[in-house]
Amino acid sequence: MQDLPLAARTIRDIPDDFARAPLDSRASLIRRMLEVAPTASFTDPAWGTLDADSFSVEFNIGDEDPVQCLALHVRGDDAAAAFVSDLLAHLGYRAVDPQSDSGLFEPGQVAEISLRRWRAFRDHSKARS
Repeated sequence: MQDLPLAARTIRDIPDDFARAPLDSRASLIRRMLEVAPTASFTDPAWGTLDADSFSVEFNIGDEDPVQCLALHVRGDDAAAAFVSDLLAHLGYRAVDPQSDSGLFEPGQVAEISLRRWRAFRDHSKARS
């Protein structure tokens, strides 16, 4: 999750010289995330966690303040994609999604397909081990 140009429809549309702005102060970002995920834990303000019924999310915020970017480590069923969509919409940010065809997170069915692709990759990797 980071400041990405609104006009970009694919990761290739982001200019090489694009200078992203910070997302927010750590305290403000955590407060705003808790508005969407009130049961999330940020006892470690650099690494939050959310354990929902059918998915989990780890929020890798890092040590910088203001926060430059945020990585989400998402596991679970399709409800996780809906949560990420809601979180991004609430925060007003965009995200990179290496499993999507565009390289950017796209809410709805595209996000669900992306999550399924990641699970298939994970399961295939485990089977080869």
